[in-house]
Amino acid sequence: MKDVWFDGRFINPTRPDGITSFSLGLVGELSRLMPVTVLIHLEAQRGLMPENVSVVKVNDPISLRELTLARRLNQTSIGVLISPMQTTSSLGRNFKLVLTLHDLIYYRHRTPPRAFSAPVRLGWLLFHLSYFPQRFLLDRADLVLTVSETSKQQILEARLTKRPLEVVHNASELEISKPIKPRHDSKYLIYMGSYPRYKNVEFLIKSMALLPEKTLVLLSRLSDKKRRKLTKLANSVGATVQFENGVTDAEYLVWLGKAFGLVSASKDEGFGIPLVEAMSQGLPVIVSEIPIFQEVAGNAGVFFDNSKPEEFVAGVIKLSEEKTWSSYSKKALQQSAKFSWKHSTQELLASLREIA
Repeated sequence: MKDVWFDGRFINPTRPDGITSFSLGLVGELSRLMPVTVLIHLEAQRGLMPENVSVVKVNDPISLRELTLARRLNQTSIGVLISPMQTTSSLGRNFKLVLTLHDLIYYRHRTPPRAFSAPVRLGWLLFHLSYFPQRFLLDRADLVLTVSETSKQQILEARLTKRPLEVVHNASELEISKPIKPRHDSKYLIYMGSYPRYKNVEFLIKSMALLPEKTLVLLSRLSDKKRRKLTKLANSVGATVQFENGVTDAEYLVWLGKAFGLVSASKDEGFGIPLVEAMSQGLPVIVSEIPIFQEVAGNAGVFFDNSKPEEFVAGVIKLSEEKTWSSYSKKALQQSAKFSWKHSTQELLASLREIA
Protein backbone atom coordinates (compact mmCIF):
# COMPACT_ATOMS: atom_id res chain seq x y z
CA MET A 1 0.00 0.00 0.00
CA LYS A 2 1.59 3.27 -1.17
CA ASP A 3 1.12 6.86 -0.01
CA VAL A 4 -0.58 6.04 3.29
CA TRP A 5 -1.80 9.06 5.23
CA PHE A 6 -3.33 9.17 8.71
CA ASP A 7 -5.60 11.86 10.16
CA GLY A 8 -3.89 12.71 13.44
CA ARG A 9 -5.93 15.82 14.17
CA PHE A 10 -8.06 13.98 16.75
CA ILE A 11 -5.03 13.25 18.94
CA ASN A 12 -5.37 15.08 22.27
CA PRO A 13 -1.88 16.11 23.48
CA THR A 14 -3.04 17.30 26.91
CA ARG A 15 -5.75 14.79 27.88
CA PRO A 16 -5.02 11.54 26.02
CA ASP A 17 -8.13 9.49 25.33
CA GLY A 18 -9.11 6.35 23.43
CA ILE A 19 -8.89 8.07 20.04
CA THR A 20 -5.43 9.35 20.92
CA SER A 21 -4.23 5.89 21.93
CA PHE A 22 -5.73 4.31 18.80
CA SER A 23 -4.09 6.91 16.55
CA LEU A 24 -0.63 6.87 18.11
CA GLY A 25 -0.59 3.09 18.36
CA LEU A 26 -1.38 2.56 14.69
CA VAL A 27 0.84 5.39 13.42
CA GLY A 28 3.76 4.10 15.45
CA GLU A 29 3.49 0.58 14.05
CA LEU A 30 2.68 1.66 10.49
CA SER A 31 5.73 3.92 10.41
CA ARG A 32 7.95 0.89 11.13
CA LEU A 33 6.64 -0.80 7.98
CA MET A 34 6.22 1.99 5.44
CA PRO A 35 6.35 5.77 4.90
CA VAL A 36 3.43 7.46 6.65
CA THR A 37 2.19 11.05 6.44
CA VAL A 38 0.11 12.39 9.32
CA LEU A 39 -2.30 15.33 9.23
CA ILE A 40 -2.17 17.60 12.29
CA HIS A 41 -3.65 20.96 13.23
CA LEU A 42 -1.77 21.58 16.50
CA GLU A 43 1.98 21.93 16.89
CA ALA A 44 1.77 19.80 20.05
CA GLN A 45 0.58 16.91 17.89
CA ARG A 46 3.75 17.12 15.83
CA GLY A 47 5.86 16.40 18.88
CA LEU A 48 4.04 13.10 19.48
CA MET A 49 4.92 11.70 16.08
CA PRO A 50 7.76 9.21 15.45
CA GLU A 51 10.81 10.85 13.88
CA ASN A 52 10.37 9.07 10.54
CA VAL A 53 6.80 10.28 10.02
CA SER A 54 6.05 13.15 7.65
CA VAL A 55 3.65 15.76 9.02
CA VAL A 56 1.30 18.10 7.16
CA LYS A 57 -0.44 20.86 9.08
CA VAL A 58 -4.01 21.59 7.95
CA ASN A 59 -7.19 23.01 9.41
CA ASP A 60 -8.94 22.14 12.67
CA PRO A 61 -11.33 19.23 11.95
CA ILE A 62 -14.28 21.20 13.34
CA SER A 63 -13.67 24.35 11.27
CA LEU A 64 -15.58 25.29 8.12
CA ARG A 65 -12.37 24.73 6.13
CA GLU A 66 -12.94 21.02 6.65
CA LEU A 67 -15.42 21.20 3.77
CA THR A 68 -12.55 21.87 1.35
CA LEU A 69 -9.90 19.64 2.91
CA ALA A 70 -10.35 16.69 0.55
CA ARG A 71 -9.98 18.91 -2.51
CA ARG A 72 -6.78 20.38 -1.09
CA LEU A 73 -5.42 16.91 -0.37
CA ASN A 74 -6.13 15.94 -3.97
CA GLN A 75 -3.14 18.12 -4.90
CA THR A 76 -0.77 15.92 -2.88
CA SER A 77 0.56 12.38 -3.35
CA ILE A 78 -2.06 10.90 -1.02
CA GLY A 79 -3.24 7.40 -1.91
CA VAL A 80 -5.34 6.47 1.10
CA LEU A 81 -6.35 8.48 4.17
CA ILE A 82 -7.07 6.57 7.37
CA SER A 83 -9.14 8.44 9.92
CA PRO A 84 -9.74 7.32 13.53
CA MET A 85 -13.08 9.13 13.33
CA GLN A 86 -15.97 9.38 10.88
CA THR A 87 -16.07 13.14 10.36
CA THR A 88 -12.98 13.59 8.18
CA SER A 89 -13.80 15.46 4.97
CA SER A 90 -14.76 13.40 1.92
CA LEU A 91 -16.19 16.08 -0.39
CA GLY A 92 -14.58 15.98 -3.81
CA ARG A 93 -11.82 13.52 -2.93
CA ASN A 94 -9.97 11.42 -5.51
CA PHE A 95 -8.16 9.21 -2.97
CA LYS A 96 -9.23 6.21 -0.90
CA LEU A 97 -10.82 7.02 2.46
CA VAL A 98 -11.05 4.82 5.55
CA LEU A 99 -13.29 5.99 8.40
CA THR A 100 -13.59 4.55 11.91
CA LEU A 101 -16.63 4.15 14.14
CA HIS A 102 -15.30 2.80 17.42
CA ASP A 103 -18.61 1.89 19.03
CA LEU A 104 -22.25 2.91 19.39
CA ILE A 105 -22.17 3.88 23.04
CA TYR A 106 -23.13 7.52 22.43
CA TYR A 107 -26.39 6.40 20.85
CA ARG A 108 -27.24 4.67 24.11
CA HIS A 109 -25.77 7.37 26.38
CA ARG A 110 -26.04 10.71 24.59
CA THR A 111 -24.24 12.96 27.06
CA PRO A 112 -21.40 14.59 25.06
CA PRO A 113 -17.81 14.60 26.40
CA ARG A 114 -17.36 17.53 28.79
CA ALA A 115 -14.05 18.50 27.22
CA PHE A 116 -15.86 19.79 24.13
CA SER A 117 -17.03 23.39 23.77
CA ALA A 118 -20.74 24.18 24.09
CA PRO A 119 -21.35 24.42 20.29
CA VAL A 120 -19.54 21.13 19.66
CA ARG A 121 -21.45 19.45 22.50
CA LEU A 122 -24.72 20.60 20.95
CA GLY A 123 -23.67 19.34 17.53
CA TRP A 124 -22.57 16.03 19.07
CA LEU A 125 -25.95 15.61 20.75
CA LEU A 126 -27.91 16.41 17.60
CA PHE A 127 -25.71 14.06 15.56
CA HIS A 128 -26.56 11.12 17.81
CA LEU A 129 -30.33 11.68 17.89
CA SER A 130 -30.72 9.42 14.84
CA TYR A 131 -28.65 7.07 12.69
CA PHE A 132 -29.09 9.12 9.51
CA PRO A 133 -26.03 11.43 9.91
CA GLN A 134 -23.84 8.45 10.72
CA ARG A 135 -25.05 6.48 7.72
CA PHE A 136 -24.45 9.47 5.45
CA LEU A 137 -20.85 9.91 6.60
CA LEU A 138 -19.85 6.26 6.67
CA ASP A 139 -21.23 5.54 3.22
CA ARG A 140 -18.90 8.20 1.78
CA ALA A 141 -15.90 6.04 2.73
CA ASP A 142 -14.34 3.13 0.85
CA LEU A 143 -13.86 1.15 4.05
CA VAL A 144 -15.19 1.42 7.61
CA LEU A 145 -13.27 0.20 10.65
CA THR A 146 -14.39 -0.60 14.17
CA VAL A 147 -12.46 -1.82 17.20
CA SER A 148 -14.22 -5.02 18.27
CA GLU A 149 -16.36 -7.85 17.00
CA THR A 150 -19.05 -6.69 19.43
CA SER A 151 -19.18 -3.23 17.84
CA LYS A 152 -19.09 -4.74 14.36
CA GLN A 153 -22.18 -6.79 15.12
CA GLN A 154 -23.96 -3.74 16.55
CA ILE A 155 -23.10 -1.66 13.46
CA LEU A 156 -24.39 -4.40 11.18
CA GLU A 157 -27.60 -4.75 13.18
CA ALA A 158 -28.17 -0.98 12.96
CA ARG A 159 -27.39 -1.05 9.22
CA LEU A 160 -25.10 1.94 9.57
CA THR A 161 -23.10 1.40 6.40
CA LYS A 162 -23.13 -0.38 3.07
CA ARG A 163 -19.35 -0.20 2.85
CA PRO A 164 -16.97 -3.04 3.81
CA LEU A 165 -16.71 -3.20 7.59
CA GLU A 166 -13.59 -4.61 9.26
CA VAL A 167 -12.25 -4.92 12.81
CA VAL A 168 -8.97 -3.34 13.90
CA HIS A 169 -8.82 -4.06 17.60
CA ASN A 170 -7.99 -1.55 20.26
CA ALA A 171 -4.85 -2.32 22.22
CA SER A 172 -2.65 -1.18 25.10
CA GLU A 173 0.76 0.49 25.15
CA LEU A 174 1.84 -1.57 28.15
CA GLU A 175 4.32 -4.36 27.53
CA ILE A 176 3.21 -7.80 28.63
CA SER A 177 4.89 -8.71 31.90
CA LYS A 178 6.45 -12.02 32.83
CA PRO A 179 4.48 -14.41 35.07
CA ILE A 180 4.13 -12.88 38.52
CA LYS A 181 3.98 -14.10 42.09
CA PRO A 182 0.46 -14.75 43.41
CA ARG A 183 -1.30 -11.84 45.08
CA HIS A 184 -4.37 -13.74 46.24
CA ASP A 185 -3.89 -12.18 49.68
CA SER A 186 -3.75 -8.54 48.50
CA LYS A 187 -6.50 -6.38 49.93
CA TYR A 188 -6.76 -4.01 46.97
CA LEU A 189 -9.43 -4.15 44.26
CA ILE A 190 -8.77 -1.39 41.73
CA TYR A 191 -11.08 0.48 39.38
CA MET A 192 -9.90 2.54 36.41
CA GLY A 193 -12.52 4.44 34.44
CA SER A 194 -14.96 7.33 34.50
CA TYR A 195 -18.02 7.77 36.71
CA PRO A 196 -21.23 8.19 34.66
CA ARG A 197 -24.23 6.27 35.91
CA TYR A 198 -23.89 3.40 33.45
CA LYS A 199 -20.39 2.65 34.80
CA ASN A 200 -22.19 1.39 37.92
CA VAL A 201 -19.44 2.33 40.38
CA GLU A 202 -22.09 2.64 43.09
CA PHE A 203 -22.74 -1.10 42.73
CA LEU A 204 -19.07 -1.81 43.45
CA ILE A 205 -19.16 0.33 46.59
CA LYS A 206 -22.31 -1.32 47.90
CA SER A 207 -20.84 -4.75 47.20
CA MET A 208 -17.65 -3.89 49.08
CA ALA A 209 -19.70 -3.81 52.28
CA LEU A 210 -19.77 -7.62 51.95
CA LEU A 211 -15.96 -7.71 51.69
CA PRO A 212 -14.78 -5.99 54.90
CA GLU A 213 -11.18 -7.15 54.47
CA LYS A 214 -10.88 -5.62 50.99
CA THR A 215 -10.38 -2.02 49.86
CA LEU A 216 -11.81 -0.60 46.64
CA VAL A 217 -9.30 1.83 45.15
CA LEU A 218 -10.76 4.30 42.64
CA LEU A 219 -7.77 5.35 40.55
CA SER A 220 -9.41 7.81 38.15
CA ARG A 221 -9.83 11.52 38.61
CA LEU A 222 -13.28 12.65 39.75
CA SER A 223 -15.02 15.86 40.69
CA ASP A 224 -15.32 16.99 44.30
CA LYS A 225 -19.09 16.63 44.03
CA LYS A 226 -18.83 13.03 42.84
CA ARG A 227 -16.28 12.20 45.51
CA ARG A 228 -18.53 13.53 48.27
CA LYS A 229 -21.43 11.50 46.90
CA LEU A 230 -19.44 8.27 46.70
CA THR A 231 -17.87 8.86 50.13
CA LYS A 232 -21.30 9.30 51.65
CA LEU A 233 -22.45 6.05 50.03
CA ALA A 234 -19.38 4.15 51.24
CA ASN A 235 -19.87 5.41 54.80
CA SER A 236 -23.56 4.51 54.76
CA VAL A 237 -22.94 0.87 53.75
CA GLY A 238 -19.70 0.38 55.66
CA ALA A 239 -17.43 -0.11 52.63
CA THR A 240 -13.72 0.75 52.57
CA VAL A 241 -13.01 2.97 49.56
CA GLN A 242 -9.77 4.78 48.73
CA PHE A 243 -9.75 7.72 46.31
CA GLU A 244 -6.55 8.29 44.32
CA ASN A 245 -8.14 11.01 42.15
CA GLY A 246 -5.91 10.30 39.18
CA VAL A 247 -2.59 8.50 38.89
CA THR A 248 0.47 8.88 36.69
CA ASP A 249 1.49 6.10 34.31
CA ALA A 250 4.16 5.01 36.75
CA GLU A 251 1.72 4.99 39.67
CA TYR A 252 -0.79 3.04 37.60
CA LEU A 253 1.81 0.34 36.96
CA VAL A 254 2.53 0.15 40.68
CA TRP A 255 -1.16 -0.41 41.41
CA LEU A 256 -1.41 -3.03 38.68
CA GLY A 257 1.56 -4.72 40.33
CA LYS A 258 0.16 -4.93 43.86
CA ALA A 259 -3.62 -5.30 43.45
CA PHE A 260 -5.72 -8.43 43.93
CA GLY A 261 -7.70 -7.68 40.76
CA LEU A 262 -9.20 -5.04 38.52
CA VAL A 263 -12.97 -4.68 38.83
CA SER A 264 -15.78 -3.16 36.80
CA ALA A 265 -19.55 -3.48 37.13
CA SER A 266 -20.22 -1.41 34.02
CA LYS A 267 -23.56 -1.82 32.27
CA ASP A 268 -22.17 -0.67 28.92
CA GLU A 269 -18.77 -0.07 27.33
CA GLY A 270 -17.23 0.83 24.01
CA PHE A 271 -14.26 -1.48 24.57
CA GLY A 272 -12.43 -1.96 27.87
CA ILE A 273 -8.81 -0.81 27.65
CA PRO A 274 -8.32 -1.08 31.46
CA LEU A 275 -9.04 -4.81 31.15
CA VAL A 276 -6.29 -5.22 28.56
CA GLU A 277 -3.89 -3.14 30.66
CA ALA A 278 -4.58 -5.20 33.77
CA MET A 279 -4.31 -8.54 31.96
CA SER A 280 -1.01 -7.49 30.37
CA GLN A 281 0.43 -7.31 33.88
CA GLY A 282 -1.02 -10.69 34.87
CA LEU A 283 -3.76 -9.11 36.98
CA PRO A 284 -7.08 -11.01 37.03
CA VAL A 285 -10.19 -9.04 36.04
CA ILE A 286 -13.52 -9.36 37.84
CA VAL A 287 -16.06 -7.75 35.55
CA SER A 288 -19.71 -7.63 34.56
CA GLU A 289 -20.86 -10.15 31.98
CA ILE A 290 -21.59 -7.64 29.20
CA PRO A 291 -20.73 -8.77 25.64
CA ILE A 292 -17.73 -6.48 25.08
CA PHE A 293 -16.09 -7.55 28.35
CA GLN A 294 -16.66 -11.19 27.44
CA GLU A 295 -14.92 -10.55 24.10
CA VAL A 296 -11.99 -8.66 25.60
CA ALA A 297 -11.39 -10.80 28.70
CA GLY A 298 -12.32 -14.16 27.18
CA ASN A 299 -11.60 -17.10 29.46
CA ALA A 300 -9.39 -14.87 31.61
CA GLY A 301 -12.39 -13.00 33.00
CA VAL A 302 -14.26 -13.72 36.21
CA PHE A 303 -17.77 -12.56 35.30
CA PHE A 304 -20.77 -11.58 37.38
CA ASP A 305 -24.29 -10.22 36.97
CA ASN A 306 -23.94 -6.48 37.63
CA SER A 307 -27.25 -6.40 39.51
CA LYS A 308 -26.27 -9.13 42.00
CA PRO A 309 -23.68 -8.20 44.65
CA GLU A 310 -23.46 -11.80 45.81
CA GLU A 311 -22.09 -12.84 42.39
CA PHE A 312 -19.42 -10.13 42.56
CA VAL A 313 -18.44 -11.24 46.04
CA ALA A 314 -18.34 -14.88 44.92
CA GLY A 315 -15.94 -13.91 42.13
CA VAL A 316 -13.59 -12.25 44.60
CA ILE A 317 -13.74 -15.19 46.98
CA LYS A 318 -13.07 -17.56 44.08
CA LEU A 319 -9.77 -15.81 43.37
CA SER A 320 -8.75 -15.85 47.03
CA GLU A 321 -7.34 -19.35 46.56
CA GLU A 322 -3.70 -19.19 45.47
CA LYS A 323 -3.95 -21.79 42.70
CA THR A 324 -7.07 -20.18 41.24
CA TRP A 325 -5.56 -16.68 41.34
CA SER A 326 -2.38 -17.93 39.63
CA SER A 327 -4.41 -19.77 36.98
CA TYR A 328 -6.36 -16.64 36.09
CA SER A 329 -3.19 -14.55 36.14
CA LYS A 330 -1.63 -16.87 33.57
CA LYS A 331 -4.78 -16.78 31.43
CA ALA A 332 -4.77 -12.98 31.68
CA LEU A 333 -1.28 -12.78 30.23
CA GLN A 334 -2.25 -15.10 27.39
CA GLN A 335 -5.43 -13.17 26.60
CA SER A 336 -3.72 -9.78 26.64
CA ALA A 337 -1.31 -10.95 23.93
CA LYS A 338 -4.25 -10.83 21.49
CA PHE A 339 -4.36 -7.04 21.84
CA SER A 340 -1.20 -5.37 20.57
CA TRP A 341 -0.68 -2.50 18.15
CA LYS A 342 1.50 -4.78 16.06
CA HIS A 343 -1.38 -7.22 15.64
CA SER A 344 -3.88 -4.40 15.07
CA THR A 345 -1.66 -2.92 12.36
CA GLN A 346 -1.61 -6.25 10.57
CA GLU A 347 -5.42 -6.26 10.74
CA LEU A 348 -5.42 -2.76 9.28
CA LEU A 349 -3.07 -3.66 6.41
CA ALA A 350 -5.16 -6.73 5.56
CA SER A 351 -8.23 -4.48 5.42
CA LEU A 352 -6.48 -1.90 3.22
CA ARG A 353 -5.58 -4.55 0.67
CA GLU A 354 -9.29 -5.03 0.04
CA ILE A 355 -9.60 -1.48 -1.32
CA ALA A 356 -6.17 -1.16 -2.94
